Amino acid sequence: MRVFISGVCGFVGSELALGLRERGHAVSGCDNFSRPGSELNRARVESAGVDFRPGDVRRESDLEHVRGVDWLIDAAANPSVLAGVDGKTSSRELLEHNLWGTVNLLEVCKREAAGMILLSTSRVYSIPALCALPVEAENGRFVLRGTGTACGPRGLTEEFSTTAPVSLYGASKLASEQLALEYAAAFGFPVWVNRCGVMAGAGQFGKPDQGIFSYWIHSWARRAPLKYIGFGGTGHQVRDCLHPRDLLGLLLKQMEAGHGGKERVFNVGGGADSALSLRQLSDWCAAEFGPHEVAVDLAPRPFDLPWVVLDATRAESVWDWKPRHGVNEICAEIARHAREHPEWLAVSAGR
Repeated sequence: MRVFISGVCGFVGSELALGLRERGHAVSGCDNFSRPGSELNRARVESAGVDFRPGDVRRESDLEHVRGVDWLIDAAANPSVLAGVDGKTSSRELLEHNLWGTVNLLEVCKREAAGMILLSTSRVYSIPALCALPVEAENGRFVLRGTGTACGPRGLTEEFSTTAPVSLYGASKLASEQLALEYAAAFGFPVWVNRCGVMAGAGQFGKPDQGIFSYWIHSWARRAPLKYIGFGGTGHQVRDCLHPRDLLGLLLKQMEAGHGGKERVFNVGGGADSALSLRQLSDWCAAEFGPHEVAVDLAPRPFDLPWVVLDATRAESVWDWKPRHGVNEICAEIARHAREHPEWLAVSAGR
């Protein structure tokens, strides 16, 4: 297969590109290096045989060279839930990147009769509905009490509410999902939408508002300042994590299937078995690196949520897919990277 990846020098994009090349597929891609550190991946992907060109999905002219491809993987986005409201990125810039960039890629799919795989996010789910989930603190984490039709012990299903507000970031991805599905129906090319949970692994550029597993482990290893924000300063908030190598296994199945199947939207996460609270992640770090003090900031941060775990039952049923890398294995991989790259926090911050 001939695959084009936008954001090919990002953490997820580069891992997918390398995995596809290992399997003998022709891979091309672009990146605008907007994420600090992403330029470090250029040599890796080019040495693996990826046809790389600097480019920005917001500019149609930067995509004119994308010809003769079978699939496009949309991995280019501003992935911060604070984007558009934190003063670092304007709301217009966020939408230009995450929504109009997807439209430009969909136009390439239309021109080339190529399929698209859209990497979406768990942040499309309703913030009020997530905050209303019945959770209780237990053993250093929030635990879900009671279940509903769209949320159970395995996590949130694809039927969970997407009613606003979901954040500007979440809305940009939700709108991209809808447009991708509409393009597929109107122009007859296949589209798969994967709502990814927290991606994690060695080489990720972690920051407090994204890539939290990488950020926490690297910060602990360097004895850099850390703090529990909101939720009483307990660190009980829970997320699941997924390694991009496991995501690749699903994407290969989807590309091979093409138009097959009626379900087009899937939750893709590590699930309950790969979920940790920040407090539990701190315990893991303490066992790995020794003790380190974590400060407390009781002031809540916008868009922070107590419990987000994705139920990937639909992907398991349709694709016979399950993650193979558990949370302990992922954390150990990040810890090895932290020891080998003591400068990584500065790289991630663009310093």
